[in-house]
Order: sequence, then structure tokens, then C-alpha cells
Amino acid sequence: MKKEFVVVGLGRFGGSIVRELIRLGADVLAIDAKAERVDEYAKIATQAVIADTTDEETVIALGIRNFEHVIIAIGENIQASILTTLILKDLGVQQITVKATNDYHARVLHRIGADRVVHPERDMGIRIANNIMSSNVLDYLELSDEHSIMEIRANERIAGYSLIDLDIRAKYGINIVGVKRGEAILISPAADEKILLGDILLVIGADVDINRFVKKMMS
Repeated sequence: MKKEFVVVGLGRFGGSIVRELIRLGADVLAIDAKAERVDEYAKIATQAVIADTTDEETVIALGIRNFEHVIIAIGENIQASILTTLILKDLGVQQITVKATNDYHARVLHRIGADRVVHPERDMGIRIANNIMSSNVLDYLELSDEHSIMEIRANERIAGYSLIDLDIRAKYGINIVGVKRGEAILISPAADEKILLGDILLVIGADVDINRFVKKMMS
């Protein structure tokens, strides 16, 4: 049975979500107040409609509360984002993910019950900053305001040593939860597992500790 999603707001962020969900085999109802955006996604999404989601009767008529997950990707109109979130919460939508444009917007969304709040511009900025600070940092995923998962390519400083030799958890307070080695992925690698040059380490921990590790061992 296909998963069903609603995406409200078809700007660059919302539009990319629609395209990826469709590519992954989901059904997507795409909604925007602007006709030209809806026209663009009419042949991409399962269904695309012009609608004002700040109007409760419109939301009810569209049957949005019957979908398991709604992504609110409204960017330029914070009021519309907040009102849409409130209406969907009142209607009992199970899962609501909302794009925040700033920290104040995010705090309001959390208080009114958004299940997940994302900061695409900020998160992308953090990824780029991490990537340019160290060529060994490949990717970054924020888990909370203070914790992240990072993909780090092993360099000459740590290659040839086992996890127990490096004692990264004791020294830096972070954990290596996986190692990508070519096509293979080692989940929860053994303490005596030797790290090879070019291995990609999946590191989880507090941002301050990961940054300390990267600065000390990867620069």
C-alpha cells in the first residue's frame, strides 16, 4: 500500500519534496495558493490543487485530515504557515512537518503542536560550513539544536588504528555508530575493528564534541 502525503507550498523546498516523494513511490497531494506553481506540478504530483489552507472549510473539503503526513513548506508567509498548522492539529492530522523561516517561527510552531520543524536554509548553511572547514567532513544531519550525525572520511591520522586504540568515546564524548567501506556498511563496529584510509565514519554526538574531534584529528 502506497504511503500518502500532502505538501502545502510548492516553492523550491516544497517542490523538491514533492519530486522526491513521487520518485520514491508515494502518492502526493500538492497544494499551493498560486496557480502557476500548481500548474508546474500538475503532471508531477498525484494530484495538484490551488487552495488556501488557512481556510478550515477548504482544508476539510480537500480531505487533508485523512492523510498520514502533511508537510507545510510555506516559506514567505509565516502567518499562513502558523494558521495552516493550527487547523491541521485541530483536525487531528497524525504527523505534521513544518518549514521554519527563523528561530521565532520555529518556537511558535513547536508550541502549537508541530511534530517536526525543519530549517532547510540554516541546515544547508551548516552543512556547507562543515564541508568547507574540513575536506574530510562529507555530510551533516542535525538531530537537535546541540546534537548531530556527521559523515567523516578517515585520514592518515586515524587509519590503521582500531576503535579501541583511538578511544574516541572517552577522549571526545562521541560515538562511531557505523563505518562505510566501499559498498559495505559496518553497523556498530567492533572495538578491535581497524579503520582503513578512506573509510567513512558515521559519528554521532554533541556538536561541540564532534567539532573538537574534527579540529583535532581531521584538519
